[in-house]
Amino acid sequence: MSVGSYKPDFQGAGLRIGIVQARFNEDIGHGLLAACLSELDNLGVVNEDILHVTVPGALEVPLALQKMAETEQFDALIALGAVIRGETYHFELVSNESGAGITRIGLDFGIPIANAILTTETDEQAEVRMQEKGTDAARAAVEMANLIAAMEELAEPSEDD
Repeated sequence: MSVGSYKPDFQGAGLRIGIVQARFNEDIGHGLLAACLSELDNLGVVNEDILHVTVPGALEVPLALQKMAETEQFDALIALGAVIRGETYHFELVSNESGAGITRIGLDFGIPIANAILTTETDEQAEVRMQEKGTDAARAAVEMANLIAAMEELAEPSEDD
């Protein structure tokens, strides 16, 4: 029996990417954004095909992603931000609710969303992770946009059918 496989495709040329960045913990957000934009450029996504917006914090990210998804103008979306543990339960609430909202938007709209909202214990942990996570988000968005396009192409009836 032969098994087909799909190899990850990191070619970003022609893809439209939406980025929503939380302004809370702004320095970390800027680091995530810089790494993400650099990697999108490396993958061939041109600046003209990227829309970057900011929102107050991680809880506002899902709504902005939803509005972007509703436009049907994007191949993938990226969420950027940092939730850093404080002394109250608020950390868990923000982390869990923003993550659940981001996942729900992706599933409801069938659009890939790379979630690069860091959830860390300290500022230092976030600083250490921002470069890698920003880069990973760009790669995940491009890879998943190409995978979804390939799956949709498979689902289309051929002219021979």
